[in-house]
Amino acid sequence: MLENSEKNEVLENTSKTKTKKFDKNVVFESYSIPKAVATLAIPTVLSMLVTVIYNMADTFFVGQTGDRNQVTAISLTTPVFMLCMAFGNIFGMGGSALISRMLGQGRKDEVKKVSSFCFFGSFTMGIVLSIILLAGMPFILNLLDCNVQTYDIAKDYLTYIAYGCVFVVVSNAFSNVVRGEGAARQAMIGMMIGTVTNIVLDPIFIITFGLNAKGAAIATIIGNIFATIYFMIYLCSKKTILSISPKYFTMRNHIFTGVVSIGVPVCITNILMSTSNIILNNYIGLCAGDEKNIAIAAMGVAMKANTLVIMLQLGLAMGVQPLMGYSYGAKNITKLKKVMRFSMLCTVIIGSVITFIYVMFSNQVIRFFIEDSAVVEYGEMMLRALMISSPFIGVMFVFNFTFQGMGKALPALILSISRQGFVFLPVIIIASKLIGLNGIIFAQPIADLGSLFIAWIMFTIVIHMDKKKNTDIEEKVTEF
Repeated sequence: MLENSEKNEVLENTSKTKTKKFDKNVVFESYSIPKAVATLAIPTVLSMLVTVIYNMADTFFVGQTGDRNQVTAISLTTPVFMLCMAFGNIFGMGGSALISRMLGQGRKDEVKKVSSFCFFGSFTMGIVLSIILLAGMPFILNLLDCNVQTYDIAKDYLTYIAYGCVFVVVSNAFSNVVRGEGAARQAMIGMMIGTVTNIVLDPIFIITFGLNAKGAAIATIIGNIFATIYFMIYLCSKKTILSISPKYFTMRNHIFTGVVSIGVPVCITNILMSTSNIILNNYIGLCAGDEKNIAIAAMGVAMKANTLVIMLQLGLAMGVQPLMGYSYGAKNITKLKKVMRFSMLCTVIIGSVITFIYVMFSNQVIRFFIEDSAVVEYGEMMLRALMISSPFIGVMFVFNFTFQGMGKALPALILSISRQGFVFLPVIIIASKLIGLNGIIFAQPIADLGSLFIAWIMFTIVIHMDKKKNTDIEEKVTEF
């Protein structure tokens, strides 16, 4: 009897251990929609908030040098750093979407293969990008339209970014991959470690050591190294069902196509953001004439400030993507739609509040970064223009991450291209010719609103076609 009792106790403890190991699924299955969204989105939103501070830190501390050329160089080279993060998103967002769908389908054993593929894929991509940046530096700097005042500054910044590119790609990838299993808190901690490290080191390297933009790059890379170390420790622990072990690495069984089909559209989104940023700076330079550096610095500061509302809304949509992927994988379309509606409402509230604050205090916001009166005058006007679409842009992000969670690669790709591609580019070309610099300033909000309309149309079509093709997908009604 005693022996049987001990066996039962061992089995019970084992069962509790397994339940604890996979208790992240409770968020997807049992929580009410507001609670599930809060559980998944708040850590991601906080991570994005820290990332915003991280993005602003370089501009802020470089701005404290009083040298507008340093600020201009940072603004010109930001798209290249965004490109490094973009390639990390191939494995980060693609892996996260596939993992959440697998969990929704009950395929827990396969997620180790996905995470291992994402690790080795992102590591290799980081090395390739590093080689390309170092080998193609002169061409890249000319493409960025660096002039005599900014060329050497930009070169110093990008050189250090290139040396640490592998850490940028891997840390960005796994801040998303771990969210795929519902580990939003761990994703937040990893991002915060990197960001806090960067913020602490920025004033030391930029101001104390007098390294200026070069110091900002060094601080950025060290922050990404620390974040990468944290994620590697977490992935080697027993707290996760993910793995980076080589024995699980494979590209078969639709793992490669499952990750890349969703990751590439996300990557294209970021590439187009970088490309449109470069084009924007080039057009500003053409229209601003002798005040080119002033106008580019002002737009750089205004876009950094605008990043706050963009990243918070993006963070919320990104945070709930695993929930939407899980719901779709479980064929619960009713829950998917409810999650979307609630998330959209939250993004509109966030966007409206920040827009009101920025419009009321635009002068103070720009002066926070730099006291140059000429830059402030341009920046104030640019910031107000950028905020026109801010209350609604989060709705488009929700649509986009819904497509990714559903595994709908083509709609995700089309929407990715629209905002910074076939909508933005015609707008900026036509507007710049019609009304010059003012047209360039208003191009982005016009493209945002146009892309939102496209997103709504596409989602309506996708849901209709999905129901028609998959008669086995039933809209389960879940009470909350």
